[in-house]
Amino acid sequence: MTMQSTLEQLKLFTKVVADTGDFELMEKFKPSDATTNPSLILKAANQPQYAHLVGQGRAVARTKGIDFAVDYLVVLFGLEILKIIDGRVSTEVDARLSFDPNATVEKARDIINLYEENKISRDRILVKIAATWEGICAAKVLEKEGIHCNLTLLFSKVQAVACAESNVTLISPFVGRILDWYKEKTNLDYAQNDDPGVQSVVEIFNYYKHFGHKTEIMGASFRNIGEIMALSGCDLLTISPALLKQLNESFQKVEKVLSVDESKKLQMKKLSYDEKTFRYELNQDAMATEKLAEGIRIFSSDIEKIEQLLVPTGKI
Repeated sequence: MTMQSTLEQLKLFTKVVADTGDFELMEKFKPSDATTNPSLILKAANQPQYAHLVGQGRAVARTKGIDFAVDYLVVLFGLEILKIIDGRVSTEVDARLSFDPNATVEKARDIINLYEENKISRDRILVKIAATWEGICAAKVLEKEGIHCNLTLLFSKVQAVACAESNVTLISPFVGRILDWYKEKTNLDYAQNDDPGVQSVVEIFNYYKHFGHKTEIMGASFRNIGEIMALSGCDLLTISPALLKQLNESFQKVEKVLSVDESKKLQMKKLSYDEKTFRYELNQDAMATEKLAEGIRIFSSDIEKIEQLLVPTGKI
Protein backbone atom coordinates (compact mmCIF):
# COMPACT_ATOMS: atom_id res chain seq x y z
CA MET A 1 0.00 0.00 0.00
CA THR A 2 1.42 3.37 -1.03
CA MET A 3 1.85 5.87 1.79
CA GLN A 4 -0.24 9.01 1.28
CA SER A 5 1.53 12.35 1.23
CA THR A 6 0.93 14.76 4.07
CA LEU A 7 -1.12 16.87 1.67
CA GLU A 8 -3.40 13.95 0.74
CA GLN A 9 -3.83 13.06 4.41
CA LEU A 10 -4.69 16.65 5.26
CA LYS A 11 -7.41 16.64 2.60
CA LEU A 12 -9.18 13.85 4.54
CA PHE A 13 -9.89 16.27 7.41
CA THR A 14 -9.85 19.74 5.87
CA LYS A 15 -10.75 21.37 2.56
CA VAL A 16 -7.47 22.53 1.03
CA VAL A 17 -7.48 25.84 -0.83
CA ALA A 18 -4.71 27.26 -3.05
CA ASP A 19 -3.55 30.74 -2.06
CA THR A 20 -2.21 31.87 -5.44
CA GLY A 21 -2.99 33.42 -8.79
CA ASP A 22 -0.79 30.93 -10.63
CA PHE A 23 -2.92 28.56 -12.71
CA GLU A 24 -0.16 26.02 -13.35
CA LEU A 25 0.35 25.46 -9.63
CA MET A 26 -3.36 24.92 -9.13
CA GLU A 27 -3.40 22.24 -11.78
CA LYS A 28 -0.50 20.54 -10.01
CA PHE A 29 -1.91 20.47 -6.48
CA LYS A 30 -5.63 20.18 -7.34
CA PRO A 31 -7.15 22.20 -4.47
CA SER A 32 -10.90 22.35 -3.92
CA ASP A 33 -11.05 26.16 -3.88
CA ALA A 34 -8.70 29.06 -4.55
CA THR A 35 -8.13 32.49 -3.03
CA THR A 36 -6.62 35.60 -4.57
CA ASN A 37 -5.80 39.07 -3.26
CA PRO A 38 -4.27 42.19 -4.84
CA SER A 39 -0.74 41.09 -3.92
CA LEU A 40 -1.17 37.67 -5.55
CA ILE A 41 -2.84 39.12 -8.65
CA LEU A 42 -0.05 41.70 -8.99
CA LYS A 43 2.60 38.98 -8.71
CA ALA A 44 0.88 36.83 -11.34
CA ALA A 45 0.16 39.78 -13.63
CA ASN A 46 3.88 40.53 -13.83
CA GLN A 47 4.64 37.03 -15.14
CA PRO A 48 5.02 36.61 -18.93
CA GLN A 49 2.54 33.74 -19.17
CA TYR A 50 -0.27 36.03 -18.03
CA ALA A 51 0.58 38.98 -20.28
CA HIS A 52 -2.45 38.25 -22.45
CA LEU A 53 -4.78 38.85 -19.47
CA VAL A 54 -3.07 42.14 -18.67
CA GLY A 55 -3.40 43.08 -22.33
CA GLN A 56 -7.15 42.48 -22.16
CA GLY A 57 -7.30 44.64 -19.05
CA ARG A 58 -5.45 47.47 -20.78
CA ALA A 59 -7.78 47.30 -23.77
CA VAL A 60 -10.80 47.60 -21.48
CA ALA A 61 -9.17 50.48 -19.57
CA ARG A 62 -9.01 52.52 -22.79
CA THR A 63 -12.77 52.34 -23.32
CA LYS A 64 -14.30 51.86 -19.87
CA GLY A 65 -11.80 53.45 -17.49
CA ILE A 66 -9.25 52.19 -15.03
CA ASP A 67 -11.64 51.42 -12.18
CA PHE A 68 -13.65 49.02 -14.33
CA ALA A 69 -10.45 47.58 -15.82
CA VAL A 70 -9.11 46.55 -12.41
CA ASP A 71 -12.35 44.69 -11.65
CA TYR A 72 -12.21 43.17 -15.13
CA LEU A 73 -8.64 41.92 -14.63
CA VAL A 74 -9.25 40.30 -11.24
CA VAL A 75 -12.35 38.62 -12.65
CA LEU A 76 -10.35 37.40 -15.67
CA PHE A 77 -7.99 35.67 -13.26
CA GLY A 78 -10.96 34.28 -11.36
CA LEU A 79 -12.51 32.90 -14.55
CA GLU A 80 -9.30 31.12 -15.47
CA ILE A 81 -9.04 29.67 -11.96
CA LEU A 82 -12.62 28.38 -12.11
CA LYS A 83 -11.71 26.36 -15.21
CA ILE A 84 -9.24 24.43 -13.04
CA ILE A 85 -10.99 23.99 -9.70
CA ASP A 86 -14.38 22.48 -8.91
CA GLY A 87 -15.20 24.81 -6.03
CA ARG A 88 -15.12 28.53 -5.29
CA VAL A 89 -12.73 31.36 -6.00
CA SER A 90 -12.30 34.36 -3.68
CA THR A 91 -12.00 37.73 -5.41
CA GLU A 92 -11.13 40.80 -3.37
CA VAL A 93 -12.92 44.14 -3.23
CA ASP A 94 -10.65 47.19 -3.51
CA ALA A 95 -9.09 47.55 -0.04
CA ARG A 96 -9.28 51.33 -0.32
CA LEU A 97 -13.03 50.95 0.27
CA SER A 98 -12.52 49.18 3.61
CA PHE A 99 -14.16 52.01 5.58
CA ASP A 100 -16.95 52.74 3.11
CA PRO A 101 -19.76 50.15 3.43
CA ASN A 102 -21.91 51.55 0.62
CA ALA A 103 -19.04 51.64 -1.87
CA THR A 104 -17.99 48.13 -0.80
CA VAL A 105 -21.50 46.82 -1.49
CA GLU A 106 -21.55 48.46 -4.93
CA LYS A 107 -18.09 47.14 -5.82
CA ALA A 108 -19.05 43.61 -4.74
CA ARG A 109 -22.16 43.77 -6.91
CA ASP A 110 -20.03 44.92 -9.85
CA ILE A 111 -17.68 41.95 -9.40
CA ILE A 112 -20.57 39.48 -9.18
CA ASN A 113 -22.18 41.02 -12.27
CA LEU A 114 -18.97 40.48 -14.25
CA TYR A 115 -18.86 36.83 -13.23
CA GLU A 116 -22.54 36.32 -14.02
CA GLU A 117 -22.08 37.94 -17.45
CA ASN A 118 -19.57 35.14 -18.03
CA LYS A 119 -22.11 32.47 -17.00
CA ILE A 120 -20.58 31.85 -13.56
CA SER A 121 -23.01 31.30 -10.69
CA ARG A 122 -22.56 33.56 -7.68
CA ASP A 123 -22.42 30.39 -5.57
CA ARG A 124 -18.92 29.80 -6.95
CA ILE A 125 -17.67 33.24 -5.91
CA LEU A 126 -16.61 34.53 -2.51
CA VAL A 127 -16.22 38.30 -2.44
CA LYS A 128 -13.31 39.16 -0.16
CA ILE A 129 -13.75 42.15 2.13
CA ALA A 130 -11.53 43.43 4.95
CA ALA A 131 -13.01 42.64 8.38
CA THR A 132 -13.44 46.25 9.48
CA TRP A 133 -16.75 47.21 11.11
CA GLU A 134 -17.76 48.79 7.80
CA GLY A 135 -16.71 45.71 5.86
CA ILE A 136 -18.73 43.43 8.12
CA CYS A 137 -21.78 45.69 7.75
CA ALA A 138 -21.39 45.59 3.96
CA ALA A 139 -21.13 41.80 4.05
CA LYS A 140 -24.35 41.56 6.03
CA VAL A 141 -26.16 43.43 3.24
CA LEU A 142 -24.51 41.34 0.51
CA GLU A 143 -25.27 38.00 2.16
CA LYS A 144 -28.98 38.90 2.18
CA GLU A 145 -28.69 39.34 -1.61
CA GLY A 146 -27.13 35.91 -2.05
CA ILE A 147 -23.64 37.32 -2.57
CA HIS A 148 -21.31 35.19 -0.47
CA CYS A 149 -18.49 36.92 1.40
CA ASN A 150 -15.05 36.01 2.66
CA LEU A 151 -14.03 38.40 5.45
CA THR A 152 -10.28 38.72 5.29
CA LEU A 153 -7.53 40.39 7.35
CA LEU A 154 -9.10 38.82 10.42
CA PHE A 155 -6.86 38.79 13.47
CA SER A 156 -9.18 38.60 16.49
CA LYS A 157 -12.12 36.82 18.06
CA VAL A 158 -13.93 40.17 18.14
CA GLN A 159 -13.91 40.33 14.35
CA ALA A 160 -14.88 36.66 14.12
CA VAL A 161 -17.89 37.04 16.43
CA ALA A 162 -19.16 40.09 14.52
CA CYS A 163 -18.83 38.17 11.24
CA ALA A 164 -20.81 35.23 12.60
CA GLU A 165 -23.54 37.55 13.87
CA SER A 166 -23.78 39.02 10.36
CA ASN A 167 -24.15 35.54 8.82
CA VAL A 168 -21.00 35.92 6.73
CA THR A 169 -20.26 32.83 4.64
CA LEU A 170 -16.57 32.53 5.50
CA ILE A 171 -13.76 34.18 7.47
CA SER A 172 -10.01 34.07 6.86
CA PRO A 173 -8.01 34.38 10.10
CA PHE A 174 -4.39 35.21 9.28
CA VAL A 175 -2.26 32.74 11.24
CA GLY A 176 1.22 33.71 10.06
CA ARG A 177 0.79 37.45 10.36
CA ILE A 178 -0.29 37.02 13.98
CA LEU A 179 2.85 34.98 14.62
CA ASP A 180 4.97 37.65 12.87
CA TRP A 181 3.68 40.34 15.23
CA TYR A 182 4.38 38.36 18.38
CA LYS A 183 7.84 37.29 17.24
CA GLU A 184 8.72 40.90 16.49
CA LYS A 185 7.45 42.09 19.88
CA THR A 186 8.91 39.30 22.03
CA ASN A 187 11.95 38.06 20.06
CA LEU A 188 10.79 34.54 20.92
CA ASP A 189 10.43 31.44 18.79
CA TYR A 190 7.12 29.70 19.34
CA ALA A 191 6.56 25.95 19.39
CA GLN A 192 3.74 24.64 17.23
CA ASN A 193 1.21 24.40 20.06
CA ASP A 194 2.23 27.81 21.47
CA ASP A 195 1.97 29.59 18.12
CA PRO A 196 -0.34 32.58 18.82
CA GLY A 197 -1.73 32.46 15.28
CA VAL A 198 -2.69 28.80 15.68
CA GLN A 199 -4.17 29.50 19.12
CA SER A 200 -6.31 32.31 17.68
CA VAL A 201 -7.86 30.02 15.06
CA VAL A 202 -8.41 27.24 17.60
CA GLU A 203 -10.25 29.70 19.85
CA ILE A 204 -12.45 30.92 16.99
CA PHE A 205 -13.12 27.35 15.80
CA ASN A 206 -14.19 26.25 19.29
CA TYR A 207 -16.45 29.28 19.70
CA TYR A 208 -18.13 28.87 16.32
CA LYS A 209 -18.71 25.15 16.68
CA HIS A 210 -19.84 25.40 20.31
CA PHE A 211 -22.57 27.88 19.44
CA GLY A 212 -23.43 26.34 16.07
CA HIS A 213 -22.42 29.28 13.87
CA LYS A 214 -22.60 28.40 10.17
CA THR A 215 -19.79 30.77 9.11
CA GLU A 216 -16.89 28.71 7.74
CA ILE A 217 -13.35 29.20 9.05
CA MET A 218 -10.47 29.21 6.57
CA GLY A 219 -7.06 29.52 8.19
CA ALA A 220 -4.72 31.62 6.03
CA SER A 221 -1.25 33.17 5.85
CA PHE A 222 0.87 30.26 7.06
CA ARG A 223 4.59 30.42 7.78
CA ASN A 224 5.32 26.67 8.04
CA ILE A 225 3.64 23.30 7.64
CA GLY A 226 3.59 22.84 11.42
CA GLU A 227 0.97 25.59 11.68
CA ILE A 228 -1.08 23.87 9.00
CA MET A 229 -0.96 20.44 10.64
CA ALA A 230 -1.86 21.98 14.01
CA LEU A 231 -5.15 23.13 12.43
CA SER A 232 -6.10 19.86 10.77
CA GLY A 233 -9.87 19.57 11.05
CA CYS A 234 -10.48 23.27 10.43
CA ASP A 235 -13.19 23.86 7.81
CA LEU A 236 -10.71 25.09 5.21
CA LEU A 237 -7.03 26.06 5.01
CA THR A 238 -5.70 28.26 2.22
CA ILE A 239 -2.07 27.44 1.54
CA SER A 240 0.68 29.04 -0.55
CA PRO A 241 2.32 27.08 -3.40
CA ALA A 242 5.62 26.75 -1.50
CA LEU A 243 3.91 25.11 1.48
CA LEU A 244 1.65 23.00 -0.75
CA LYS A 245 4.85 21.67 -2.34
CA GLN A 246 6.32 20.83 1.08
CA LEU A 247 3.13 19.07 2.14
CA ASN A 248 3.03 17.14 -1.15
CA GLU A 249 6.62 15.97 -0.72
CA SER A 250 6.24 15.06 2.96
CA PHE A 251 4.87 11.79 4.32
CA GLN A 252 4.53 12.94 7.93
CA LYS A 253 1.39 11.51 9.54
CA VAL A 254 -1.52 13.93 9.95
CA GLU A 255 -3.86 13.64 12.91
CA LYS A 256 -7.19 15.43 13.13
CA VAL A 257 -6.71 18.13 15.75
CA LEU A 258 -9.89 20.22 15.70
CA SER A 259 -13.19 18.52 16.49
CA VAL A 260 -16.73 19.89 16.43
CA ASP A 261 -17.81 17.36 19.04
CA GLU A 262 -15.04 18.40 21.43
CA SER A 263 -15.85 22.08 20.88
CA LYS A 264 -19.45 21.50 21.92
CA LYS A 265 -18.31 20.10 25.28
CA LEU A 266 -16.44 23.27 26.27
CA GLN A 267 -17.77 25.88 28.67
CA MET A 268 -17.85 29.36 27.18
CA LYS A 269 -19.79 32.61 27.19
CA LYS A 270 -21.72 33.81 24.14
CA LEU A 271 -20.55 37.23 22.96
CA SER A 272 -22.18 40.03 20.99
CA TYR A 273 -20.90 43.38 19.74
CA ASP A 274 -22.48 46.58 18.53
CA GLU A 275 -20.37 49.18 16.74
CA LYS A 276 -19.12 50.87 19.92
CA THR A 277 -18.11 47.69 21.71
CA PHE A 278 -16.58 46.24 18.53
CA ARG A 279 -14.38 49.28 18.01
CA TYR A 280 -13.37 49.40 21.66
CA GLU A 281 -12.50 45.70 21.93
CA LEU A 282 -10.59 45.73 18.64
CA ASN A 283 -8.72 48.83 19.80
CA GLN A 284 -7.72 46.99 22.99
CA ASP A 285 -6.04 44.30 20.88
CA ALA A 286 -2.85 46.01 19.67
CA MET A 287 -1.86 43.12 17.43
CA ALA A 288 -5.21 42.94 15.62
CA THR A 289 -5.43 46.71 15.25
CA GLU A 290 -1.92 47.04 13.83
CA LYS A 291 -2.11 44.03 11.50
CA LEU A 292 -5.54 45.01 10.14
CA ALA A 293 -4.29 48.51 9.35
CA GLU A 294 -1.07 47.18 7.83
CA GLY A 295 -2.95 44.66 5.67
CA ILE A 296 -5.27 47.33 4.28
CA ARG A 297 -2.27 49.52 3.45
CA ILE A 298 -0.46 46.69 1.66
CA PHE A 299 -3.49 45.62 -0.40
CA SER A 300 -4.33 49.25 -1.21
CA SER A 301 -0.78 49.85 -2.42
CA ASP A 302 -0.90 46.75 -4.62
CA ILE A 303 -4.23 47.81 -6.16
CA GLU A 304 -2.55 51.10 -7.12
CA LYS A 305 0.30 49.13 -8.71
CA ILE A 306 -2.22 47.06 -10.68
CA GLU A 307 -3.78 50.32 -11.89
CA GLN A 308 -0.38 51.49 -13.11
CA LEU A 309 0.10 48.16 -14.87
CA LEU A 310 -3.16 48.71 -16.75
CA VAL A 311 -2.54 52.34 -17.68
CA PRO A 312 0.40 52.70 -20.10
CA THR A 313 1.63 56.30 -19.93
CA GLY A 314 -0.09 58.52 -22.40
CA LYS A 315 -2.54 55.85 -23.58
CA ILE A 316 -5.62 57.09 -21.72
